[in-house]
Order: sequence, then structure tokens, then C-alpha cells
Amino acid sequence: MEEVYVVGVGMTKFGKWREETIKSLVKKAVTAAVEHAGISVKDIGMAAVGNAFQGIATGQESIRGQVVLRAMGIGDIPVINVENACASSATAFQVAWMQLALGLSDFALALGFEKMYLDDREKSLSLFSAAMDQDVVQAFMKMARAHEASSQQKLEAKEKKEGEGDQKEKVGKKSAFMDLYAMAARMHMEKYGTTQRQFAAISSKNHQNSQYNPYAQYQQPMTIEEVLAAPLVSYPLTRPMCSPVGDGAAAAILATKAGLKKLTGAKPVKVRTVALGSGKDRPLNDPDLGERLSRKAYEAAGLGPEDVDVLEVHDATAFGELRALEGLGFCKIGEGGPFSEAGNTALGGKIPTNPSGGLESKGHPVGATGVGQVCEIVWQLRGETGKRQVEGARIGMCENGGGNIGVEEAAMNIIILERVGG
Repeated sequence: MEEVYVVGVGMTKFGKWREETIKSLVKKAVTAAVEHAGISVKDIGMAAVGNAFQGIATGQESIRGQVVLRAMGIGDIPVINVENACASSATAFQVAWMQLALGLSDFALALGFEKMYLDDREKSLSLFSAAMDQDVVQAFMKMARAHEASSQQKLEAKEKKEGEGDQKEKVGKKSAFMDLYAMAARMHMEKYGTTQRQFAAISSKNHQNSQYNPYAQYQQPMTIEEVLAAPLVSYPLTRPMCSPVGDGAAAAILATKAGLKKLTGAKPVKVRTVALGSGKDRPLNDPDLGERLSRKAYEAAGLGPEDVDVLEVHDATAFGELRALEGLGFCKIGEGGPFSEAGNTALGGKIPTNPSGGLESKGHPVGATGVGQVCEIVWQLRGETGKRQVEGARIGMCENGGGNIGVEEAAMNIIILERVGG
């Protein structure tokens, strides 16, 4: 198989873009990636395009990639459309990587986009529920809210005794995934003693990082106390602990060694491995998808968690980041709370995590999220991230989960990248 490199990335700022279309967002991201790579759109030999929800949001199905690329003059090349929930564009990245590894082209485009802000807020929130098993989603939501009612009072009483908890009013309508994450967070609290303040420490860290990221949807730093005082979404998760609805696009240009020879002044980032997995039915105490898949990724890359310098994970909520840290092997299972609260994941810490601000602050336009993570890691490895730069970063890792099947994600993609040269 051919070695594959990322030679350019680009993305829009994530946020509320009512005046933009999916075509205009894609054009901005792809143009930036092509310029970053130092190539022309005519050099792109194939494209893999990730999107999750435009079929529901706009009715555009089947040829989403062809539609957005044709609008900016890219045609007559193979275009592979990828739909895989929140992991859609990370999976598209894998498709592009495989095409080049097989020697089918010198350059490939991995693209993700999503436009999720709708005038109908209820419909906008329902997009997330579409990434769950529709035969069980309503029953699950009923169970999750019953669990919240039975456990919240007990957990809050314990934390209030320790000077941490406080009752808050609920926000109102929310996506089913917030109930899912909140229930998992409460179970973690009950089993391991994790506290709401530790989730707030994760969220505060991400909001601190996002103030230095011009592409982030939210760029306002928040203290732990401000995160705790914010409106409650679903106990123990307050609003800043949860990723917002957003619009955006992200793109990456991949190249083979033959492609690299055509470039001048390239700063390539090597793709060490890409691993894709799906959820399964399992006992709650068995290794989850992140644990299983990361071990495969480490083995394929010839690396371990101790080799990773910078990490982007799928923190759809603060609990998502905590669980990813445990599952990926950066701390022991059950210790993600104190590990994070101690500052290990901050800039300058043991394993800087989500220097972009993560999904909680950078935003989560679902189809763009996976390649958006790749953009951040490539910029980090090339030393191009300014005040949020992780000094000396050589190995970077992305973990991007999507949808839900039973007790874990329906899909997950792990990407490990390496800086080439000094």
C-alpha cells in the first residue's frame, strides 16, 4: 500500500450561518484547503464527501457530494458520498485515504459539511434523534428521564453536602443525545464518584481553549463556577457542557508520495492509521467501542497512548471527553474526572485535549466534525495554531464517534497523524 499524507486543510468558522448555503460553505472550506496544500482543484483525483442530515433538513439525498462540488467547478472525478452519523466526514477521510493507499490517484479530497440551523428548532433537534434506532428511541428517552428523576436528587444532595451541587431550572427542549450522555454521566458518578465539578472543569478548559480559535462557534472563556451556574440541560450537564447546533464545512487534501513530488515547499503530515468500528451489544462492564478500536489503531500505527502529543476527541458533552480519555488509554477507567480536574488535559498538561475548544465550544455541525478535528491536528503538527499551540507536537490523534446503538456509539473513527521532518 502507498503511504498517504495530508498536505492541506481548510474549514469555515462553525456557527449560525443563515445567510450561507451548503454550497457556499463548502466552497470556502475546499478553497482554503487547496490553497493550504498548494495545488489546484484540477489536481484533485477523487473526493469522499461526508454529510449526515441534509436529506432530512433540505430533502437533498443521494448525490450531496456531486451537488456541492459541481457548484464550485469540480466534476468529472469519482465522488463517494458517505453518511455515518457524527462520524460521516471522518469516515470520508478514511475512504479518501484508502483510495490513495491503493494508488488510484495522487491527490484526494476529504470533505464534510452540514447545515443544521433551521427555523423550526424542534426539527433541528430531531436531526440528532435520527442517528438512533427509531424502534427504541422513544422508549429510551422515557427510561433516561425516569433515571434522571430518580438519581438527580441523590447525587445533588451528595454534592451539595460537599459544597458543589446546586439546583437549576431546566432549559426545555433538547436532543435525545443529551439525555443519553447525561444518563451515562450519572452512572459514572454513581460508580466511580465522579463529580459535576469535574465535568465543569473539562468544559471550562475547552472554553478557555476556544478563545484562541478563530474557527470556534463560541470564543468566550468560562470559569468552572460559570459553567456550574449555567442553565441545566439534563443533570449533571449544564449548557456549556453540551455541544451546540451549528453549520459549517471542513476539507482536507491527501496525497501520495508521487503527489508530494509535484508540490513545492510542502509540509506533509503522515497518516499513520485510520480505524473504523461499529457498536455492538455487550454487557455494561465489557470494553466499550473506544477501548476496542483504539487498541486496534495503536497496534496498526505501532504506537501507544504514551506517544500521543495532542488529542481531539468527540466531546458532544463534557462526559464524552472524560469517557474518551479513559477508553483511549490516557487514564484508568473511572479516573477521568480527577485526571481532568488536575489539569492533565489543558495546554501544557500531560495530554492536551481539544485545544480547538472541542465540540462544546468549537461547535458540532455533524457532517463536518470529523474533518474539522483533522484540520486542528494538522495545524497543530505544522505549528500553525498560535496561542493554542501544543509545543513540540509530533503525534496527533482524533476520536470521532457517531450515532448510538444500545450502550455505545453506532460508529467510531480513530485517526492518528504524524509530523514529517523537524
